Amino acid sequence: MAKAELENLLFREIANVFAVVDGASIERLPVILHETKPPHYCLMRGELSPDLAEVAPYVVGLVRGAPFTDWILQQPLGRNIGIFATTRQSIREIRKHFRGLFTVYKENGDPMHFRYYDPRVIHKFLPTCEPDEIKTFFGPIDRYIAEEEGGAGVVVYSHDDGILKRSSIKIDNERS
Repeated sequence: MAKAELENLLFREIANVFAVVDGASIERLPVILHETKPPHYCLMRGELSPDLAEVAPYVVGLVRGAPFTDWILQQPLGRNIGIFATTRQSIREIRKHFRGLFTVYKENGDPMHFRYYDPRVIHKFLPTCEPDEIKTFFGPIDRYIAEEEGGAGVVVYSHDDGILKRSSIKIDNERS
């Protein structure tokens, strides 16, 4: 059962578990967050228009057995709706870290949004990083977990003093 496999992977350590989810990939995400009431923050700063809030990324605190956690664990892999992260830090501290990763700057100084929470992006980005970039990207995060392309499983990323570690775990994608 895929939900149980993923849940056990996420909650196997004594740590806080978060999802960074993409409103552009999850229809009605703000409504789902409002209805299930998990701790969450939008990664975009300031007051957003309803249209922008609908497609914005959010960091969401996951609690085993809570409505949003159950909902997200039941989503089929392969839809690129976000990533998971584990840490000993609180959601407020993690919000600051994730917001710091969200805005990057072009060579000319113009800001742009970095979609690191899209599994397709994190898989291409992390292997290209130097050790100091890995340390910055991870910051207080112990592990990132992202679905594999095609949804056959997940990839768990961690690091040892800036050296990226990667392991693939196959997960039955039949949700129940």
